[in-house]
Amino acid sequence: MANESGPSHPRLVLATTMLASSLAFVDGSVVNVGLPAIDRSFHASAGELQWVINAYLLPLSALLLLGGAAGDRMGRRLLLIVGIGIFAASSVGCAVAGSLPQFLLSRGLQGVGAAILLPNSLAILGASFSGEARGSAIGIWASTGAAVAAVGPVLGGWLIDTVGWRAIFLLNIPLAAIAIGLAACFVRDPPTDNPDRSLDILGAILATAGLAGLTWGLTVGSGPEGWTPAALVAVSVGTVLMATFILAEKRAGDHAMMPLALFSSSTSVGLTLLTLLLYGALSGLFVLIPYVLIVAASYSGTEAGAALLPLPAVLAVMSPIMGGFAGRFGSRLPLSIGPLIVAVGFVLLLRVDQHSSYWTTTFPAILLVAAGMAGAVAPLTTAVLASVGPRYTGSASGFNSAVARLGGLIATALLGGVLGAEGVNLIGQFHIAVVAGAGLALASSASAFFLMPARRAA
Repeated sequence: MANESGPSHPRLVLATTMLASSLAFVDGSVVNVGLPAIDRSFHASAGELQWVINAYLLPLSALLLLGGAAGDRMGRRLLLIVGIGIFAASSVGCAVAGSLPQFLLSRGLQGVGAAILLPNSLAILGASFSGEARGSAIGIWASTGAAVAAVGPVLGGWLIDTVGWRAIFLLNIPLAAIAIGLAACFVRDPPTDNPDRSLDILGAILATAGLAGLTWGLTVGSGPEGWTPAALVAVSVGTVLMATFILAEKRAGDHAMMPLALFSSSTSVGLTLLTLLLYGALSGLFVLIPYVLIVAASYSGTEAGAALLPLPAVLAVMSPIMGGFAGRFGSRLPLSIGPLIVAVGFVLLLRVDQHSSYWTTTFPAILLVAAGMAGAVAPLTTAVLASVGPRYTGSASGFNSAVARLGGLIATALLGGVLGAEGVNLIGQFHIAVVAGAGLALASSASAFFLMPARRAA
């Protein structure tokens, strides 16, 4: 049930959080389908194509922690509305961009908006429900996001085929308007905790600069240029900056946007590793499947978008069930088994080539990946929110979301060899990538099995 101190309209609050978070989820999946069309429009190189994705993921990964902490201290409803507004305005910027630099700038601003709205959306949800009801609500949240994400790539692919890729960014505008209206009318914040405390601006700067260096270096190193001195220097500088970020967070103590207390138990370490590895594998898959089907197998944008439908469809059906299961019995078992199933799905993708049938190769693989992810998504979110008190739900949800996007950021930065390949070589590079994805899924399963307790109350 809803918390006694929670809002008077919990169902409408749930609808608000689902709609707001769907903005970020849909945008990522739709843009993946549009990569070949964006490539043709701007004559982008493989490295530039990677930045179409990473220009969004970089600020999203770096600022999610700050966005969650800001919501804890300044009010989650306010930050949710601000984030949605930034996301909507930058979506218009993407649609009207006249050059690749303008487009990438708007993509970066989208990432800033998503970094603000995502953790506060989930924190509002976590504060409105408790116990088993919270697990079920998170499952409904995840399943609805999956259902919206299912429609997005298909509709986006159709728009790309009939109107052009710019139209896909205009899909966000009506969703954003409705979400802002619902948030303004029905979301109520509890009193903020120490609202006068300063935000961790130094941490945000160090995290953004460090991730930028790592991302640029990995993007160049995995591309046709290879590991040039500039790429090695960028990775080295990024690593040093990230180490400095951790030291700064330690010194900031209670003011840190990434409280080091989140790493105080084996459970929190296991959840962090699982999130990084599993979402890294999944993000790479979301980029590669539409790209390979369009470029190598001559699918239309609509067909490539529809190819991923089994994943959100299965998530929509199974996530509420698994969320309730995790709320009652704990998350360790589904978080151990789910990624194993994902790994099997990745292995089946080795049968995909430019001549293979969708129904006998791609579909079974995507179905297994979907089943495995359905066993992990809601239990993972439930476990994260259960690991902290109400005071830090924004910071915890922001941290977990940041780790998930960081996994996608690193995975995309390493896809230069695939995006720069053609013909038979493209299929060969794709197969190497799916083997790596299977390995990441197996490692994520091990992190849950060995580092989480057998039973953890939600």
